[in-house]
Amino acid sequence: MENLMVWQDIQKIRSEAPLIHNITNYVVMNTTANALLAVGASPVMAHAPEEVEEMVTKAKALVINLGTLSITWVNSMLKAGHMANHGGIPIILDPVGSGATRFRTETAQLLLRNTPPSIVRANASEIRSLVLAEHATKGVESIHTPEETLEAAQFLSENCRCIVSVSGATDLIVEKSASIRILNGHPMMPRVTGLGCIATALTAAFAAVNPSMFLAAANAMALMGIAGEIAGENCPGPGSFQTRFLDALYSISESDIESRLKTQLF
Repeated sequence: MENLMVWQDIQKIRSEAPLIHNITNYVVMNTTANALLAVGASPVMAHAPEEVEEMVTKAKALVINLGTLSITWVNSMLKAGHMANHGGIPIILDPVGSGATRFRTETAQLLLRNTPPSIVRANASEIRSLVLAEHATKGVESIHTPEETLEAAQFLSENCRCIVSVSGATDLIVEKSASIRILNGHPMMPRVTGLGCIATALTAAFAAVNPSMFLAAANAMALMGIAGEIAGENCPGPGSFQTRFLDALYSISESDIESRLKTQLF
């Protein structure tokens, strides 16, 4: 699907090395930093309230990830988010575990109201929890499919004026009534912790170089799925998969994109 221009955005990331400010969780800091480096971006992990406002002014995109949440981090997220909104810097919100506890769900909704994101990147159950006030998230895993979440994603996109990127066996990117489905991926991907957080970080890298948040979100998920397919070929298990996935991000080529990309536009 040529209008996604995945390869062109990868080239921009590699040539511009945009700084991506991550307020993310302890579980994935190293993994997401390595993924951003592999694709060509420049990661910084900064969550102290004393520096987040200054740091975000130097960045091309901001990731807010709720994975290991605390009230101190919430304050940092709000500070950084306000500064990013003021400076026109894209915010990618990952409401990890929303629906699992009241604190997570209310924090995600607080951020949606007070620091409006450009893109919400989450699994299906997390998206539903933001719209339907459901408590149907199994830890940080989804018990719903993206297709079950289409109406909720459309509602969230319309009311919060953002792109909604829903990950799953089929990834779903929604802007109001328009949607793109990304059909790439590998069954081993859910067996490796942090791949959803990597998807969010990569979405930020694409948002840093593409003025269309809709296409940036779609391109990021296309890269995730194709890299997953490459990593999964003859892979013996999740440990090897994680290493191979980073290698695939680093070495992916235009021909890989052209030969593997599978999308549906609605």
